[in-house]
Amino acid sequence: MGIYDRYLLPRLIDFACGMGDVMKQRSLLVPRARGRVLEIGMGTGLNLSFYDPQKVSTIVGVDPAAQMQGLARERVARIGVPVEMVALELGEIRADAASFDSIVCTFTLCSIPDAVAALKEMRRVLKPGGEFLFCEHGLAPDAGVRAWQHRLTPLWRPLAGGCHLDRDMPALIESGGFAIRELVHDYLPGPRPMTYVYRGTAD
Repeated sequence: MGIYDRYLLPRLIDFACGMGDVMKQRSLLVPRARGRVLEIGMGTGLNLSFYDPQKVSTIVGVDPAAQMQGLARERVARIGVPVEMVALELGEIRADAASFDSIVCTFTLCSIPDAVAALKEMRRVLKPGGEFLFCEHGLAPDAGVRAWQHRLTPLWRPLAGGCHLDRDMPALIESGGFAIRELVHDYLPGPRPMTYVYRGTAD
């Protein structure tokens, strides 16, 4: 791992994913988590301040990028919920079947190499009656924007930790075995190829 991936990329991702409009999306979703929570792609811990300690008993944060954990630990210290952080590939969640009440996944599916395999693992560890809470940027509905997403992704991916701009998130989530129950989607302010966001729940 080079200097860019080890030291600069975590700070850049933390900055980009911590901007006001993105944090607003997190604030609308994360407080719905309850019970034992699995957070996929915890990264630098930007979701942590939005968990409701009255509803959440523990959080297990999974992320293959161990270099992100330094920033996450600083945020863990500020909340009243036990947090366990695991540096683990997201396609191999080491947990028993049906062992989590909620799974939270925000701005992460874009960068998982085999997102369908990871989603199938999430489905395996979610309890019956549990909820998958997601907020992801992805494929836009406008043909012109989609064309730019396809053009930019090969250039963008190595600079942004493997991020794809052009993934069809609803189709991806359903391919992982989930049924989407709620879905809102629209552009956030900013460059349109990078700001079409899907937020919702599935089970």
